[in-house]
Amino acid sequence: MDAIISFVIYGAVMVYCLVRDISPAWSLVAAAACFFAVGLRRRYPVKELLKMSWSNMPASLKVLRILVILGALTGLWRSCGTIPFCIYYGIRYISPGMFILVTFAINLLLSLALGTSLGVSSTSGVVLISLARFGGVDPLICAGAVMSGIYFGDRAAPTSSCANLVAAITDTGLYDNIRLMHRSGLPAYIISFAFYAVLSVMNPINAVDEAMMNALSTEFILSLWAVLPAVIMIALPLLKVPLFISMAASGGCALLVSVFCQHMSLSKVLYTAVMGFKPDGGMLADVITGGGVISMIMSLIMVSAAGILTGLLQGMGILNGIQARLSGWAKKLGRIKLMDLLAIACCMIFCNQTTSNIMQAELMRSAYPEGEKGSSELALDISNTGVLLAGLIPWCVACSIPLNVLGVGPAALPYAVLLYALPITYIFTKKRFFEDR
Repeated sequence: MDAIISFVIYGAVMVYCLVRDISPAWSLVAAAACFFAVGLRRRYPVKELLKMSWSNMPASLKVLRILVILGALTGLWRSCGTIPFCIYYGIRYISPGMFILVTFAINLLLSLALGTSLGVSSTSGVVLISLARFGGVDPLICAGAVMSGIYFGDRAAPTSSCANLVAAITDTGLYDNIRLMHRSGLPAYIISFAFYAVLSVMNPINAVDEAMMNALSTEFILSLWAVLPAVIMIALPLLKVPLFISMAASGGCALLVSVFCQHMSLSKVLYTAVMGFKPDGGMLADVITGGGVISMIMSLIMVSAAGILTGLLQGMGILNGIQARLSGWAKKLGRIKLMDLLAIACCMIFCNQTTSNIMQAELMRSAYPEGEKGSSELALDISNTGVLLAGLIPWCVACSIPLNVLGVGPAALPYAVLLYALPITYIFTKKRFFEDR
């Protein structure tokens, strides 16, 4: 009963945060506090509860350091001229009636090449959302197209840590899984391209008056040096350089370009890395301002709280004993429908994609046939549910961090059509690949 009350409090705080437009990070803090109190009520020693709370933090610390460098990077890309350069020439050369479709396609291709939703959202995503704001396109629509694009590769790129995790926890072949992912995702791909093609026509980039363009070229030196940090960020992961090192190298390059090309003082550049970039007033303030480690504070709190919450839930075994019930429900509802519901629940409770996918595999494994075919079905079901649905839960790390990087709220999610089109269409097309009984 105490666990149920804690979940109710968690849900109530979560709803309050969403209604009042408060960061959902605070709902996770409240949940972690509630379940720590549950542990005390169940007479767990404080030392043991602290050990449970810390059990997932080593993995969380890897994400936290990426978030810190990511925050600095988004500020430095502004100060060194990378984002202004892309805005200036993007406005000049992208067809106005194709912008949203191009946004989706660029992020799709980069995520397929790099295999990282976070890396792509923080590079091409940041550039394109800035371009949308500058060109008068609704940033919510642009952000939705970015979210769809980045999760295309996060789900089905050979370089994706998520795709490799699914293959590992289901003991299946990575490339066999990817082949099935693309075949099963084809209807949703078609729907997404059509959706963004229509939105592109309905939301073209407005003609920007030359005063704005002149302000960009006056405020920044728009040379090819400004593009070098972006080239480094895209090229290094293709060469199998870890994401953190790629980001650090891009940030270091951006710092040097800011000092030697944009002629900023070192102290101002370092301040920008921490507190974000602010132009010296004028018409560019609403378009270029942002970034910095300070912009990632809520994300840092969210990742930390999610790690503590997950450790407490697993350590106290609060979700144990439901595996047998799920097997029974799978026979009544069908495996894929139950997997959709379980994916949503896991993403809402554990707040991160990795733990949610692992829990899906562990809780549902007994509901699938034994052998290679059953394992392949389980892998495909996880890939077509939890991997994508995590991007639709506002307090889930997989959703909140890209939205935070893009500077928009959950109102952008209805435009992330691939994230819900694929799980929905798969319910009706799964029988082409597996008998769901």
